[in-house]
Amino acid sequence: MLIKYKKAYEKFAMGLLSFMPEEKDIKKLQNTMKEYEINDNMQLYLWKDEEIIGAIGIDLSFSDVIIIKHISVNPSFRQQGIGKTMIKEIQELFPNKEIKPNENTVSFFEKCDNIKEVE
Repeated sequence: MLIKYKKAYEKFAMGLLSFMPEEKDIKKLQNTMKEYEINDNMQLYLWKDEEIIGAIGIDLSFSDVIIIKHISVNPSFRQQGIGKTMIKEIQELFPNKEIKPNENTVSFFEKCDNIKEVE
């Protein structure tokens, strides 16, 4: 289940985002978290099964496009389709927007070839 990020989930979110290569530096990661907290166009969602095991961050700055800025799944739960499911859930939340990756998520996004962009 996709849930919207709240400050109470900060440690889980930071742990998941730290798996992304560009978020390894703690200062960079703290700045990223702050941006999700203060910028209304930036939204972070967490994937919760019995525990929080995934995160997906999006940029809503554009009127007809959503940019996937971050996507991460706990290594113990990878290869189970959770990343693809998170993208599909974002598509369902914003059905009239096209979903696109940024430079940090493009390689994962390309692996999800069965995900259709919403037109």
